[in-house]
Amino acid sequence: MESFISRMQAVQSPIIPVVGELIKNSPGTISLGQGVVSYGPPPEAIELLSKFLAEPSNNLYKAVEGIPPLLTALSSKLQAFNGIEINQENCIVVTAGSNMAFMNAILAITSVGDEIILNTPYYFNHEMAIKMAGCHPVLVRTDENYQLRPEAIAQAITPKTRAVVTISPNNPTGVVYSEEVLRLVNQICRDSNIYHISDEAYEYFTYDGVKHISPGAFARSSEYTIGLYSFSKAYGFASWRIGYMVIPKHLLVAVKKVQDTILICPPVVSQYGALGALQAKDEYLDRNIGAIAQVRSCVQDYLNHLQGLCTITPANGAFYFFLKIHTHINAFELVKRLILEHQVAVIPGTTFGMDDGCYLRVAYGALQKQTATAGIERLVRGLQTILVKYS
Repeated sequence: MESFISRMQAVQSPIIPVVGELIKNSPGTISLGQGVVSYGPPPEAIELLSKFLAEPSNNLYKAVEGIPPLLTALSSKLQAFNGIEINQENCIVVTAGSNMAFMNAILAITSVGDEIILNTPYYFNHEMAIKMAGCHPVLVRTDENYQLRPEAIAQAITPKTRAVVTISPNNPTGVVYSEEVLRLVNQICRDSNIYHISDEAYEYFTYDGVKHISPGAFARSSEYTIGLYSFSKAYGFASWRIGYMVIPKHLLVAVKKVQDTILICPPVVSQYGALGALQAKDEYLDRNIGAIAQVRSCVQDYLNHLQGLCTITPANGAFYFFLKIHTHINAFELVKRLILEHQVAVIPGTTFGMDDGCYLRVAYGALQKQTATAGIERLVRGLQTILVKYS
């Protein structure tokens, strides 16, 4: 079997476990790597689990697209927060996280050999899913501030293009796209008869008065816009694996085929947790995201000490900064040295499709302010030491 070649050999290996192994071998390392939050689910989510346990039939399979009470609650949330009305043209499908929602979408809209446009830097699991489906990611560079370039996106469309993917607030850059530019991209998709896949996993994480925009709220966009959403970030649900997607109604049969094959139904216990989370008081999100905003401000202050050694692009969303390091050192080599010599971990930009220089993603959502401060101090000191040595 050694000569057997599968499509998986063309798929990159996930970087988080690789960096995690390096961290494990360097005790005391502070991780500014993985994109999770430091807080746990709201008490309303935990309380609703008893309702799940009290009903024996909950141990059986449930509807492929999600339990009715959760679908109803999500419909209300989408109307109130996103401005998206669930109507005759669209519908909600609950998934095992938004990564699964993305894979559902790709398998539902493509055939082998089709193309999906990703804006670089991309989210690595998107690129991986596209290749797993036997399709081709077509990469379009964002501008110097990691903002979308609609004219470049339009030029990249071919007869094989099936969708354009946007992520706002963005992973890995933390930037938030304006309503104007998202409208332009959405219109390009409409005019080209392709889908606009909008990943909105970080929808609640915006700062300095910046507002989140959902393309699914644009007039007459329901028939070609696919929205992806997650409970993992805002509600501290990372391991619960629960998310959802808003899709054109004509894709429902195809998406249900994918989901029934891979999953049968989303984990019902997590659906109950999600239903409880949606009942949490506004104060839960305000308090926790407010705390992350304070960490963000601290991280920004420390990163300013790296002016001249790297380019720091303003980021008003998610919980990331994406640094362009002014060095010829390989990004992964730099990550290894930061872990081994300075006990701080970040993620190399190469895993996000940036191979024309040295880029690092800094994640600050998973840490309390004191630990984040210690970690960012190590990062700044480490980069100063390493870059001066190799300058």
